[in-house]
Amino acid sequence: MTFWLTLIGGIVFSAGTGMALGAALGLTGLVILQFYSNGATSLAIDAIWSVFNSFTLSAVPMFILLGEILLRSGISEKAYSAFSPVFRRVPGGLLHTNIAVCTLFGAVSGSSLSTAAAVGSVAYPEMTKRGYDKDTVVGSLAGGGTLGLLIPPSLSFLIYGALTETSIGRLFAAGIVPGILVGAMFMAYILVRCMRNPALAPRDAQSSTTWQIILGFRQIWPLLALIAAVIGTIVAGLATPTEAAGVGVVLAVVVSSVWGDLTLAKLIQAIYNSVLLFSSIGFLVLGATILAQSVSILGLPQQILEGVAESGLGTYSVLLLVVLIYLVMGCFFDGLSLMIMTLPVVFPLLTGLGFDPIWIGVVITIVIEIGQVTPPVGLNLSVLTSLTNNEVSLGRVAVATIPYWMIHLGMIALLTAFPILALFLPNLLF
Repeated sequence: MTFWLTLIGGIVFSAGTGMALGAALGLTGLVILQFYSNGATSLAIDAIWSVFNSFTLSAVPMFILLGEILLRSGISEKAYSAFSPVFRRVPGGLLHTNIAVCTLFGAVSGSSLSTAAAVGSVAYPEMTKRGYDKDTVVGSLAGGGTLGLLIPPSLSFLIYGALTETSIGRLFAAGIVPGILVGAMFMAYILVRCMRNPALAPRDAQSSTTWQIILGFRQIWPLLALIAAVIGTIVAGLATPTEAAGVGVVLAVVVSSVWGDLTLAKLIQAIYNSVLLFSSIGFLVLGATILAQSVSILGLPQQILEGVAESGLGTYSVLLLVVLIYLVMGCFFDGLSLMIMTLPVVFPLLTGLGFDPIWIGVVITIVIEIGQVTPPVGLNLSVLTSLTNNEVSLGRVAVATIPYWMIHLGMIALLTAFPILALFLPNLLF
């Protein structure tokens, strides 16, 4: 009982006092190792070295830098202009463009936050000028931004794979079909809602010819080539995630300089921001690794599995409970922090119940996507509130996003009923 109070108390203390979560997790793990496992703190040092010496984890800062470069290059404007004619006459108009461009941008950035910021900075001013309902616009941008975590390359999959020793290539392949399905479900919702209430999205009187649409897509071929170079080489087994990320950064610099408006000053700023972001993620991984080592030594996952078996809860009841816990904790922790913090317990629990590790990675990513649009911590909500210059309050953005996280929950239900949706491509390609 004392052990459980120490574990839960350390995590709650971090949330209540504002202490850096990585420090709180690490200190909690060290206390547990010191007083409950005869001072086996050297094991934590070995575990830290093993994780940070992982070749897989080295891909994370490269993908962060790739997203930062694209964010500052103005490429999102070109992509938005290319997609706009496609949906000009469809009910919902540019709202569909938001989802399509978020999907495309997510395929090279790997970050939900970068996707929402890049697309939102272009879309919001243009759409409000055309008379679109502001709440509906930011709702579509917040929801579409979450696709950056599910569409590969995904920071969530990279960190999940590094911490659980799961194939990154298989995880990336597993995210493609669910990511496209979620995007399609978003568009279907927008279509139905705007057909019922056309005032939300004024129809564009100007029509686009097939030739204009083709010319628009010809403008974004460098971005499509970048996606193929990064994702294609990983899925085809031609390069490791780290190698593909390195190539992607070089190509992003070239593309953003020639095709975008990347300057030396913007590149330096992108590198600086990438270092800051990876440092915060790395510190969090460090603390979580210490905690994972402590709970592993004490056999906590096994104790939980035994408790579940004795409780009589079914396999899917436990899954439902895990999802509910993530939804509640997503109100207080950002997505990646929440995943890193909980994996030491959740991963062995769900694999012990027979769930596929690749499938678990997809489901956990979708659940933490919901956290990205759940107040009070939902980062996508804060970013979009800032982009609107507070014209749309955080509360209004949160309400407008509810249908999108309901769709995410529906996707989890679909994956539970039909796991093949996530496992088909990994099993086919690997």
